[in-house]
Amino acid sequence: MNGKKMTNNEIGQILKKEKNSMARKRAWLAGKQVGALVAADVIELAHLRNAGAQKLGFANFHAMALAASEQNVDELDKIFADLEELTAAPFANLKSELDALLADAYGIGVSELMPWHYHDLFFQEPPLVSSIDLDSYYADHNIVELAKQFYAGLDMDVESILENSDLYERENKNPHAFCTDIDREGDVRILCNIENNERWMETLLHELGHAVYDKYQDPALPFILREPASAFTTEAIAMFFGRLSCNADWMQRMLDLDDSARDRIAQVSGKHIQLKQLIFARWAMVMYHFEKQLYQDPDQDLNGLWWQLVERFQMVRKPTERDEPDWAAKIHVALYPAYYHNYMLGELFASQLHHYIVHNILNSDSDDGVSYIDQVKVGNYLKEKVFRPGKSAPWSAMIANATSEPLTAAYFVQQFVNR
Repeated sequence: MNGKKMTNNEIGQILKKEKNSMARKRAWLAGKQVGALVAADVIELAHLRNAGAQKLGFANFHAMALAASEQNVDELDKIFADLEELTAAPFANLKSELDALLADAYGIGVSELMPWHYHDLFFQEPPLVSSIDLDSYYADHNIVELAKQFYAGLDMDVESILENSDLYERENKNPHAFCTDIDREGDVRILCNIENNERWMETLLHELGHAVYDKYQDPALPFILREPASAFTTEAIAMFFGRLSCNADWMQRMLDLDDSARDRIAQVSGKHIQLKQLIFARWAMVMYHFEKQLYQDPDQDLNGLWWQLVERFQMVRKPTERDEPDWAAKIHVALYPAYYHNYMLGELFASQLHHYIVHNILNSDSDDGVSYIDQVKVGNYLKEKVFRPGKSAPWSAMIANATSEPLTAAYFVQQFVNR
C-alpha cells in the first residue's frame, strides 16, 4: 500500500479507524491484492480436487467433502435456506441502522457506502460504531494470562499448549490463526498474531477452545478416533468460548471492572453480539453458496458470482466495474475448502450447548450473569460429554447424548435472532 508492505493487522487497523474514504479504499484494495496472485492456482486446485472426487464416484469435491463429514447437502441447503429467511428482516433492520452510523462517521450519504467503509475486508465482523470501544478494556492486560486463568478455572490446563505455541506477529508469518494437534497424544499447539484487544481475546479463546477439545479426548481411543466428532463440533466449542470476549459479566470479572463499567458494556454488548452473529450468518451464506457453485463449475465467472452473493446476502454494493478475483483473497477458499459452513453449524451447536448448560448444568432459569468463570462442573461436563468421546460415535449421536436432542437452529434463533 503506497509502496509499503502491510500486515493484515495493519490493514485491519486502518479499516477500523481511518475516516478518509480514499485511504480506506487503498487499504481495502491492498488487502485484496493476494486474490489476483493466487486465483489461477485456486481454480486449478478446484479442478484437481474435483477429479479426485469424481474418481471416487462423487459429483464433485464439495459433495465428497460433505459426505466425508457425515453431512447431507439437502439438509445443509435447508438449514441455510431457513437461516436466510429467519435472519433477513433482523439483518436488514440492523444493517440500515449500521449504515446510517457509518455514513455519518465518514461524512457521506448512505448510498455512497462501499465495501471499504466496513471495518474488515469481508464484512464478516461488526464495525466498531458503538459508544464503547471494547478494545480499550483489554489494552492494558496480557490476554494470554487472561486466557490461561480462565481455562484453569474450568479445570482445563492450557499452560503447555501456550508454551509450545507461536503467538505473536512477525514478518512473513501466516496471518491466519489456527490450532493443530501434532501427535494426538497431547502435543497441541496454536498459532496467533496477538495484540491486546477484543478481537484477539476472542481469537485466543477460540483457538484454545479447539485446543482443549483435542487435549482432553480419551487417550485410550485408537489413534484414528482421537479427533473431534466433526469439524463443526470443534468449531462449536471454539465459538462457545470465543463469544465471551464481549460478554459484560465475563469482562467484569476477568478485567476487574467496576459495576458502572460493566453496565456501560452491557448496554451495548447485547446488540453488538446480536449484530455480530447476524453479520456472520449472512457472511457464512456467501461462503457456503460460493464454494458449492465453485466446485459445480470452476470455470464459470467466479468474480461475478462472488459479488452476486455478497450483494444478495450481505447487502454490500459491488464497486463500479470491479472485475477482480476478490473471492480468492479469502484464505479458506484455497486452503480449507468446503469447510466454512462448519463455522455456521458450530454457531448453532454452541447456542445449543449454552442453552443446555445454563438450564441443566448450572440449573438456572436464564443466562443472565452467566460467564462460566470458575465453573469446574461446566468444564467437567464438556470434557466428559463432548471432548472425551472423540470420534468414537457419529457427531449426531454425540450431540443427542450431550444435549438430549438432535442438532437444531432453535437456540441460535432464540439467542440472536428473536431477541
